[in-house]
Amino acid sequence: MDEVEVVVAHSQRATLRVGDMFLKVDGDPGHAEREARAMALAPVPTPAILWCEPPVLAIAAVPGQALGVLGEPSPASSAAWAAAGAAARTLHDAPLPPWPGRPLDDIRAELDAECAWLLDHNVLPPEVIRHNREIAEAALRPWSPVFVHGDLQLTHVFVDGDELTGIIDWSEAAPGDAMFDIAILTLGHEERLDDVLAGYGPGADRAVIRAWWSLRSLTASRWLIEHSFDPDAPGAELDVLRARMRES
Repeated sequence: MDEVEVVVAHSQRATLRVGDMFLKVDGDPGHAEREARAMALAPVPTPAILWCEPPVLAIAAVPGQALGVLGEPSPASSAAWAAAGAAARTLHDAPLPPWPGRPLDDIRAELDAECAWLLDHNVLPPEVIRHNREIAEAALRPWSPVFVHGDLQLTHVFVDGDELTGIIDWSEAAPGDAMFDIAILTLGHEERLDDVLAGYGPGADRAVIRAWWSLRSLTASRWLIEHSFDPDAPGAELDVLRARMRES
């Protein structure tokens, strides 16, 4: 029998690897079902679904390597990053999935609550939080919803040489803002934005992407802290927030 590797585990979800198979166990059975539906609808390479019996989803490993990890230079070529941008465009041009996305008012309320928590717990100097909250405002505008992956971080995008081989972890897929996906893809690797946009094509708004870098980092930090992840690791969310200060 192959060794069982715990890929990630926290109170909401656990992912195990057994050979070339991944088992995703979700605290919310609906997430497994929605992830399977999203992969079936997505017009980009995704893992093969071996079986789905909520709350467990079994998928095959995709070939290749992730674009990179936070805090380290990406080993992937400019062409590979452009291929990721082109895949994002293909996804965003596809028909919307038949379930709702997050309302803008909910995102704004979450942002305000998370900024208050960060201030109350002295996670960062108040001026860093307030400056990033101002930047984040540019993302809080009406948008035309597209099919977004919802968690398109670079560790979820696999390439082999210059070719994209698969995108994993679709549990957050929904109608949403196209610029959110681009921001998550380049979070912590902002130097790759030009490569991504070369593949993505026209219509990207750099100011909104920058706003989502701040918004995502502000809203994700508490969850990461409470689930024993480190948002202060090199290249991670707190670094992203500090970097906005160096731009001002």
